[in-house]
Amino acid sequence: MGIVIGTRGSALALAQARIVADRLDGPVELRVIRTAGDATAAPLSALGDGVFVDAIERALANGEVDVAVHSLKDLPTAEREDLVIAAIPEREDPRDVLITRERGGLASLPPNAVVGTSSPRRAAFLRALAPGITAREIRGNVETRLRKVRDGSYDATVLALAGLRRLALAVDDAEILTLAQCPPAPGQGALAVQCRRGDAALATTLARLDHAPTRRAVTAERALLRALGASCALALGAHARVAGGEIVLDAALATDEGVIRATARGTDPLEVAARVAPSLREPARA
Repeated sequence: MGIVIGTRGSALALAQARIVADRLDGPVELRVIRTAGDATAAPLSALGDGVFVDAIERALANGEVDVAVHSLKDLPTAEREDLVIAAIPEREDPRDVLITRERGGLASLPPNAVVGTSSPRRAAFLRALAPGITAREIRGNVETRLRKVRDGSYDATVLALAGLRRLALAVDDAEILTLAQCPPAPGQGALAVQCRRGDAALATTLARLDHAPTRRAVTAERALLRALGASCALALGAHARVAGGEIVLDAALATDEGVIRATARGTDPLEVAARVAPSLREPARA
């Protein structure tokens, strides 16, 4: 009997599940699970955390599937006691991409543009780059969002470079926002591969997919998010990397007063996050 992987049904979610499936030995079945986020067109801000993962986690806990694959940034930092993240494969590029109708990136964004994004983080950092823009809620899969820009419903939208690459969609270098311009969401570009905590044999199998530097980096990012309240409404960007054996965590919080930035480095991801968090709680200085 093969391994059953639970996943959302979007083209991107299926592509991500196949990345995991292709690295497992033996037969693998993908089973599509409809989540609360898929079942409504309501603004994501009104739905709360976990809307794209709760149904899949329930199916996993109940034994309907053996493995769950999520975008790590969608996974709440308060993890379920009965489930474990058995693997975090090597991360894709965590940067964001600004897609305009002209496909020229930031330079082609018109004055007073309407930009489609459901992310307070993306909206805040883009306003800092291009004062005068209006951020408007946008829903739908990647192709739907691209179509809404092409047909004029929005002047632009912001998407994750990792998702576009996993869908084999072309992106010009000019469209990619730098880590300083738009710091990514904690865990962006990484996948979380879950199984039941009591399934030791499967956890051992999945552990072969784990990429230790990625796990250390995203652990620091998610610890920082947790320390600051773990809210999807937080305009927090965080990017950690492993350099010379140490974790380097760069973070930025956009507030009404401005953008606060902080950096720390060390060997323990939790300790690094704990040193960054207090700096981001301080009021922005003029």
